[in-house]
Amino acid sequence: MKQTRRQALALALSIAAASAAAPVWAQGFPSKPVTLVVAYPAGGDTDALARLFAEKLSTRIGQPVVVDNRPGASGVIGSSFVAKAPADGYTLLLAPSTFSIAQLVLKTNGSSSYDVLNGFTPIIQTGTLPLALVASTASGIKSFKDLPAAAKAQPLSYASPGSGSPMHILGEMVNKSAGLNIRHVPYRGVAPAVNDVLGGHVPLTYITLGPVAPYLPNGKMVVLAVADHQRSPLAPNVPTFQELGYKDIEVTAWHGLFGPKGMPADVVKTLNGHFNEILKMPDVASKMAVLGALPLGGTPETLAKTNAADFERFGRIIKELGIQAD
Repeated sequence: MKQTRRQALALALSIAAASAAAPVWAQGFPSKPVTLVVAYPAGGDTDALARLFAEKLSTRIGQPVVVDNRPGASGVIGSSFVAKAPADGYTLLLAPSTFSIAQLVLKTNGSSSYDVLNGFTPIIQTGTLPLALVASTASGIKSFKDLPAAAKAQPLSYASPGSGSPMHILGEMVNKSAGLNIRHVPYRGVAPAVNDVLGGHVPLTYITLGPVAPYLPNGKMVVLAVADHQRSPLAPNVPTFQELGYKDIEVTAWHGLFGPKGMPADVVKTLNGHFNEILKMPDVASKMAVLGALPLGGTPETLAKTNAADFERFGRIIKELGIQAD
């Protein structure tokens, strides 16, 4: 009995000591509103995802989560703002995969730049967005195999949401691999690019599936190919570029949650845990599907590896193809 009491006392003391030594973050975070920065204008897919996540996170942590749009320079301005914020978990960045490559195609100075690989704390990769080649029905192009003949008949062009975007990179990769010379027409965002394809001003676009989904059932647009390693559940009948014989064409966009460099490990763990649960919610998955996104989740290391791999791979491709932002 005495031994049992001694053991119980020792256990109680060890628990008390561990609790006293635990960082204040474990109990104190969050104690005030959290800001979720989006480095793009309101209305885009990143903004829509941020507002969805902000609502869910606010409910879980019992604090307001405010979306702060800080657009400009392909996301560099907003990303730089977060990089310089206090590393306390109260200022976060929801970034698309342009985050990894923007500075590779833009000329930035010290005040408007950030360290892609070492300047942030990765928290979680929230989802992936398959990229696709889409044609307007008015173009008469019904499949990827129609492109060579169509390009010979008349000059073709493709729209992208901007110079240096993953969509632009994909377009130039396809041009090189397929021996095509389809001219790039950059737009300032997804919506104007899609609108001009619908209006017949540009026959093709490289885009995520969400923005064009409303125009597929009514036949105004047709998806020609998907640039993923497997067919997308959002377009299961559309072949991948790899199926079409272009083994090296794989470009998948993504979104990830980052914080400033040096965030406390337990704050990262707390946020990662909340987001992993949020991404399992059926209503979140269905709303992400409308935006062309598939929930992912996982560890901070998953996001770090994805970011580093894109920086290395697309840095090489951008240099090889001579891609620059306007």
